[in-house]
This record gives sequence, C-alpha cells and structure tokens, in this order.
Amino acid sequence: MNLKQNGALLTVLLIVFVDILGFTIMIPLLPFYAESLGASPFTVGMLSSIYGLCSLISGPILGDLSDRYGRRVVLLISQTGTFIGFVILALSNILWVVFLSRIIDGITAGNMTVAQAYISDVTEPQNRTRAMGMIGASFGLGFILGPAISGILVHFGHAAPIWASAALSFLSIIGTTLFLKEVKKSHEMKTKNGVIEQLKSYLHLLNTPVLRECFAVFFIFSISFSLYMSGLALFCERELTWQGHPFTTKEVGLLLSYVGVIALFIQLFLMGHLVRKIGEINIMLVGFASTALALLVMGFSPILSIFLVGISINTFGNAIVRPAITGLLSQNASPKHQGLVFGLSQTLMSIAQIICPLVSGILIEKHWTLAWCLGISGVSLLGLFIGKLSSAKINIQRI
Repeated sequence: MNLKQNGALLTVLLIVFVDILGFTIMIPLLPFYAESLGASPFTVGMLSSIYGLCSLISGPILGDLSDRYGRRVVLLISQTGTFIGFVILALSNILWVVFLSRIIDGITAGNMTVAQAYISDVTEPQNRTRAMGMIGASFGLGFILGPAISGILVHFGHAAPIWASAALSFLSIIGTTLFLKEVKKSHEMKTKNGVIEQLKSYLHLLNTPVLRECFAVFFIFSISFSLYMSGLALFCERELTWQGHPFTTKEVGLLLSYVGVIALFIQLFLMGHLVRKIGEINIMLVGFASTALALLVMGFSPILSIFLVGISINTFGNAIVRPAITGLLSQNASPKHQGLVFGLSQTLMSIAQIICPLVSGILIEKHWTLAWCLGISGVSLLGLFIGKLSSAKINIQRI
C-alpha cells in the first residue's frame, strides 16, 4: 500500500471513528431520553424500528448514488443528515420531534456503507480485508468509548450527550470536506446495475442453495442480536440496581463499555486463533450455544454479579457468530458476488432491526422480561439447530 493510499485510508478511518463515536454515545441514552418524554417501552421500540425502516429503504439508493456520483458527495449528504437529526433530537421536548429526528437520520443513513465502498476504491484487493478489519476495530473502540462518554455526560442532563454526538458529527463533516478527496468521478463509476437490478440479483443469490443456508443462519443471528440490543437498556432499568437505585443511562453506558472491551479483545486476539483451530462452522455453532446459555443466565440471575457472567458469555457468543457467518458467506460466494452478498446480509439485518425492537418493546412493557430473555435464548437455539443441519451444505462450496 503506497503513501497516497495510506493517507486516504487513515483519513476515512478517522472519519468513520468519529461517526461511530457519535452513534454509540446514543445507544444507552435514547431509551431513557424517550421515556423522559412519556414514551412507553413499545414506543421506544418504534423509534428503533422507524430508523431501521428508513435505512432499509435508503441504503440501496444511497449506495447506487455513490456509484453514480461519487463517494464523497453521498458521504457528506449522509453525515449532514446525521448531524441535523442529532440537533433536532437535542432540541426536542415532545415525542413526535424525537421520531422526526430518527426519520431524518434513517433516510440519510449510509455513512458506514459509503465509507466501506470508499476504502474498496483506495485499497488494492490483497489489502482490502485488512482495511475492512480496521473499520471493525474502529467500531469496537467507539463502542467502548461512546457509551462511557454518554454515562458521564448525562450527569449534565439528557441533552448533553446528544450535543456531544452532534459536535462529533459536525467534526466528521469538516473532516470529509477538508481532507477526503473523491476517487472516481461519476462517469467512471456509473454501472448498469440500479436498485431494481440489485434486488433481482438478491433473489438470484437466495435461490443458490449453499448461500441460502448461510443467509438463513445469518438472519436468525440478526433476529437474536436485534432483540437483545433493542431491549437491553429497558431490561436493565427494570431488573438491575446499583447502589440502591435502578440502572440509568450512566450504568447502562458503563455496562456497554465493558461489553465493548470484551468484544474488541476477542476480535483482536482470539478470533484468528479460533478460525485456525476449529473453523468457521464450529465457531458459529459455539457462538449460538453461548448466546442461548447466556440469556438463560441473564434471565434467572438474582444478583448483578451473576448477570455480568451471563452478559460476558453473550458478548463472547455474539462477537464470534457474526464474523464466522460472514466469513462463510464470503467463502461460498464468487468474487463477482461479494458486494451483493454483503448488501443482502445488511438488508436482512435491517429487516430484523425493524421487527425486533417492537417485539422487545411489547414484552418489556408488559413486564415479561424473563420471556424476553427466554425468547432470545430460543432464537439462538434455533440458530444452533439450523446451523448444525446446514453445516454439511455450507462446507466451502464457492459458486
């Protein structure tokens, strides 16, 4: 990788990190902020679902626009939408305005997708996996720092972490404007594949038996993970106490930072060793088994220390399942299908992010927190069962 490529890669990675930091600051805060404005747990779930729905619709469109008109301009549009969404959210004092902020952010959601496309443009094929791994490391670091920052700043009011996210988003816009150069112009990048053609290609991939098996287990993972993430803060608020009071944004933020440390350690030091020793299929099965066990521990934990054991096991399971399945998807698809495969996997994740927050909201609103835990455990067991049945078909059959 030459100096020019290194400079472009470093620039986009810094921009991605700033974006991720702003995003992760919001994770432990938004449920409590919405509840302070009168939202029920189901309404909190709707906030996540509306964002997922908007991003599901806009994602392929923004990706196609970045192919036609360049990465930089679409990235700036996406970042500006995120910034405006944060400002509206910080100024909101009524619930419908919170929904408006999430809709604006969702419609322009594409920062990560366009950044990944930009990295593909500025790196050689042999360096691409390492570069994408650096995005994963940036996300892991942001997941450690963001919730902790939120937990600290919420001491100054619910709006303080939101303004911090807006400031970081504004910095990312400045960074893109001043330091990120366009790589290929629209006439060089334009392809014949529009959104409709892309959807047709998705259907073709789903008709391929080996990829269909991989996508099935990925979708099951997406449901399990989305149920977990969308309900975790509300669950902690109702079931956990610290120094005599229920969990708040501060405690949930610190808990998520702890989760981020474990996940980053696994990605940096353990994942490669596991792949060499037992392979992706066994990693996937171990991951599903771990999350199924973990949610049972979390659901029946009488004290915080036992809950921490459960969430640690769950973090291990989630941290190894996704890269294992995406690795299998990549290995079972031909080079010309790589972009489509990961685009479809993101679509499946978005569908889960639309449905699952509503389910979590209903269960927790009815105080069925144990049912929430058992439901996630059951979905993970289904993933283990389907993954085991499909393992013979998934064995590295590149198409």
